[in-house]
Amino acid sequence: GRDGAVKVWDPRQKDEPVASLEPKDAETARDCWSVAFGNSYNNEERCICAGYDNGDVKLYDLRTNSLRWETNIKNGVCGMDFDRTDIHMNKLVCATLESQFKLFDMRTYHPKTGYASLTEPAHKSTVWITKHLPQNREVFVTGGGNGSLNLYKYSYPSQRVVKDEEGIETGVMGTVELLNSRNFSTQPINSFDWSNDKEGLCVFGSYDQSVRVGIVTKLNTV
Repeated sequence: GRDGAVKVWDPRQKDEPVASLEPKDAETARDCWSVAFGNSYNNEERCICAGYDNGDVKLYDLRTNSLRWETNIKNGVCGMDFDRTDIHMNKLVCATLESQFKLFDMRTYHPKTGYASLTEPAHKSTVWITKHLPQNREVFVTGGGNGSLNLYKYSYPSQRVVKDEEGIETGVMGTVELLNSRNFSTQPINSFDWSNDKEGLCVFGSYDQSVRVGIVTKLNTV
């Protein structure tokens, strides 16, 4: 919310959140624009990543209610998505202002440089949302302020981890390939979701007051 707080709610507990991660100084708090669950690979581990209007990206550990990692990507974070929520953190995509998205490799953390990342221009307008394909975590979609959807595929490098001069492991980024792009509206695409049952089936909404159902074909050949 605009108070900078990130709250987790359980529908079985109506009145109070089960977790509340709030900034220490309310006067300097930034608007929180987006959140995503991740790293839920067992019954104990839970993480939430939050994106803010000033470009801050913060990773919270729900076990300890503490900040695990933070960085700034210089542009407001409109949307974010882990490639899978129920595995060890692998990849995180952040959709931002200024016509670009940021992709992090979340497997290897370096104490000085953090997580490896790449920045990709997209849509020639604000990138509002991003969502990974449930059946293939290397494929994801982004929605733009120009009313278009872009479909991407991430390819891993030949070696995901190398050691620096001090012998500390650091991540190595792969590449992103634009598979397809299609314009659907004159207004921003502000929400999107894939079907878990039917590969390629999707639903998305936009500011033209329309909800569209679509199908992306030939994903099994990607």
